Amino acid sequence: MNNVIETMLAHRSIRKFTQQPISSEQLETILRAGLAASSSSLLQVVSVIRVTDNDKRATLAELAGQQAYVQSAAEFLVFCIDYQRHVELNPEVQADFTELTLIGAIDAGIMAQNCLLAAESMGLGGVYIGGLRNRAAEVDQLLQLPQYCAVLFGMCLGHPDQTPEIKPRLPLSVVLHENHYQPLDRAQVEKYDQTMLEYYGKRSSNQKQGTWSEQVTSKLAGESRPHILPYLHSKGLAKR
Repeated sequence: MNNVIETMLAHRSIRKFTQQPISSEQLETILRAGLAASSSSLLQVVSVIRVTDNDKRATLAELAGQQAYVQSAAEFLVFCIDYQRHVELNPEVQADFTELTLIGAIDAGIMAQNCLLAAESMGLGGVYIGGLRNRAAEVDQLLQLPQYCAVLFGMCLGHPDQTPEIKPRLPLSVVLHENHYQPLDRAQVEKYDQTMLEYYGKRSSNQKQGTWSEQVTSKLAGESRPHILPYLHSKGLAKR
C-alpha cells in the first residue's frame, strides 16, 4: 500500500477547522490537481467560484441549511456546471441536452475529488456541501452565475480541528457485481447495519440512532429537492 491509497482510505469529513489559513501555494496546488482530473471529451465544463467575501460566506452558510463551517473554513469553493464559455465561443452550441448536464455533474465530481484528495495529502481536511442545492436559485443569484452555468455543490477546506472516526462503508461484496447485476445479499446488509449501529454508538460527536437501511430508505421515501429540475431548466440545461 502506498501513501496515495493510505490517504484515500483515511478519508473523513471535517466540519471543524482551526483559524490557520491555507497558503496561496497550497490552494494553487489543490486547484491544479483538480484541473488535472479526467474531462469527458476534454469539454472542461466546470467552473469553480472561490468565495472570500465574509458576508457572502455567511449567506451561503444560511442557504446551505445553517452549516456554520461554510463560513469558518479557511477556503470555500463552489463547483458549477458551466457551458456559458462554450456558448460564447459558438452560439450554435446546444447546451440543453440532459447528457451534457450529466457530463458536467460527473466532471465536477471528479475534479472536486481530486482537489479534496490533494488537500488531504497535505494534512488539510474538507467536506462537501450539497446543501447549496437546498436554495440553488438564491445561491446562483448571490454568485451572479450566467445562463448555462448552474451551482452543483460547495467544498470547505482548512486545517482540521477535529479527528472524527472513519465512517464504515458498505462491503465490497454488496457494491461489486461480476458480469451481470447480482441480487441483493440481505445478510451482508444486515451485518453492515449492525456495524453502523456500533459505529454510531461509539462515535464521539453527532450521535445518531438507527441502522443504515432505516436511514436511507426513510430519506428516499420523500421528495428530494424537486425544485432542481426547474432550476436547471431556467439555466438552459437538461431540457431534452
